Amino acid sequence: MSKCVVAALYKFVTIDEPEQFRDALFSFMNENEIRGTVLVANEGINGTISGSRAHVDALLEYLRSDSRFANLDHKESYTDDCPFLRTKVRLKKEIVTLGVEGVDPNKVVGTYVNPKEWNDLIAREDVILVDTRNDYEYQIGSFKQALNPDTTSFREFPAYVEANLDPGKNKKVAMFCTGGIRCEKATSYMKMQGFEEVYHLKGGILKYLEEVDPKESLWEGECFVFDDRVSVDHNLNPGEYDLCHACRMPISDEDKQSELYVLGESCPFCHEQHTPEDRARLRERQRQIELAKERGERHLGSNLPQIREQRRREKLAEKEKQRLAQGS
Repeated sequence: MSKCVVAALYKFVTIDEPEQFRDALFSFMNENEIRGTVLVANEGINGTISGSRAHVDALLEYLRSDSRFANLDHKESYTDDCPFLRTKVRLKKEIVTLGVEGVDPNKVVGTYVNPKEWNDLIAREDVILVDTRNDYEYQIGSFKQALNPDTTSFREFPAYVEANLDPGKNKKVAMFCTGGIRCEKATSYMKMQGFEEVYHLKGGILKYLEEVDPKESLWEGECFVFDDRVSVDHNLNPGEYDLCHACRMPISDEDKQSELYVLGESCPFCHEQHTPEDRARLRERQRQIELAKERGERHLGSNLPQIREQRRREKLAEKEKQRLAQGS
């Protein structure tokens, strides 16, 4: 058995005092050596965490001891090395960003469909199947005959619906996503737009892969996950995709054979996007990663979003320093 448990969890539920909840959750996770990121907002929680079996179980028990999370669902997979380095609990306006005011799955939501009932639903000719994830996720795996909205962020989904779907014509719409959160919020939005019969896969693709026998599965390819595993196969084992550390796009072995691929510097998706300064910085970062590996360490700088966040904070701190200097 792999020593690290990876758990994805979310729940739409009203949290009246998100700051207090955030602080208590962070303290518990930190004390129990649970790594990963959990987002907290008035509309609920969303996150993926990792740790030992005992520590993950302790966190789930801690959350479910709160009556608001008594029926919290989660999805699990296993890996030899925990994919997260830090513990983060962040306050957000939305736990998954759609960017449309008034969308609240706590008030209105589509019909949940259990994984073992999903195949029968999407096989019906009168049901249109929509993948609510981003294009790069769709490209490495999806359900047969699922429509690709060709989005780069969930914020673009409402525009896709407006341009391509009609509540008068598309009477039955089924949607899915990685863990269930995006498609659940999408059904709330769709109901607000006048779509009457809207369905979503309960627990998302991860729960489907966990519960449905591969021989009966309608899933094709691998499922992108937002951690160092990059993707998982139908058995929820780490997949065959790697990650371009320059642009964070999933890349295959074929992509890595391209002349446009340079380890840590570029891939076929981002080769034309980098300036000479970018390339120099990325080469140095890759050098530091290799040095860390030689020392038997994991290089914290290998996570590009963390680098961007650190630089953003540095810029804000510098601006604040300048503002204070001008006011003195």
